[in-house]
Amino acid sequence: MSGIWKSLSLLVLALSAVVALAQDAVLKPFVLGSKGAGDVAQKVEATKAALTKAGFTVAGSYSPYANTTVIGVTNDELRSTAAKSEHGGFGAAMRVAVVKVKDEVQVSYTNPPYWANAYRMAGELKDTSAKLQAALGKVEEFGAKGLTAEQLRKYHYTFGMEYFDEPNEFVKYGSHEEAVKAVEAGLAAGKHGVTKVYRVDVAGKKEVLFGVAMKGAGDKGKWMDDQLTMSVIDFKDVRSVAHLPYDILVADNKVFAQYARFRIAISFPDLTMMGHNSFMTIMDAPEAIREALALTVGGKKDAR
Repeated sequence: MSGIWKSLSLLVLALSAVVALAQDAVLKPFVLGSKGAGDVAQKVEATKAALTKAGFTVAGSYSPYANTTVIGVTNDELRSTAAKSEHGGFGAAMRVAVVKVKDEVQVSYTNPPYWANAYRMAGELKDTSAKLQAALGKVEEFGAKGLTAEQLRKYHYTFGMEYFDEPNEFVKYGSHEEAVKAVEAGLAAGKHGVTKVYRVDVAGKKEVLFGVAMKGAGDKGKWMDDQLTMSVIDFKDVRSVAHLPYDILVADNKVFAQYARFRIAISFPDLTMMGHNSFMTIMDAPEAIREALALTVGGKKDAR
């Protein structure tokens, strides 16, 4: 009898260790699907075809700068899971990047469990993760030393910086339909350097996600520019281009975006505060981005 209890005790300890290990497992923001010689345009078409075959809808794509394309994709799991939590719509799309670095073409994508936890979604998008891996491959997860699911769900970069549940609320309209129409019109006009890359409607909920391109000029406008910001923070050998594009969320009759101090930090949590390639180097970017987005959707310059 004592032998049975000893075996059960060992089994319980082993299971406890497995659970603890799972709880402490770290997640990284991006997955490198493949790398090697190739042509960017051809790789983009092959990537879109593979994604479509795997059941994804290609919502849109754009080239933020030379030799670089970012593709927004969605599927049933993403849209339905997004509907189950407040502002889950921020996770209604995953982003896939094709970029040429020297003589190498890299295909990477946002890591679904990482972003599901960062956006406090009701599930970790495991089916989406498996389908992305099957379609595009998996060499490694990258982009940070890693954070646990618990750390991601309460993440902020440092004291005084925003959490996920502290987004910018730009403007409130009379209805959801009016809000969506206003955002569509603002993006189509592009007067403030912000244009539409894709739109994803959350399943069964008055929530719409827009992926947006940002192009600025001049001493002030340049800080909301996709290329300038990325030239500072995306400097490692394996590029984190799937950070782009930025997001606007219409939730019921209100228009939101994550404040850039959260949105950039969650993609680049290991970025230093000071020095070269640091947050201080792009210290003017968060306000420039906020202002451009606010004006685009019909909000005020100082909307927060």
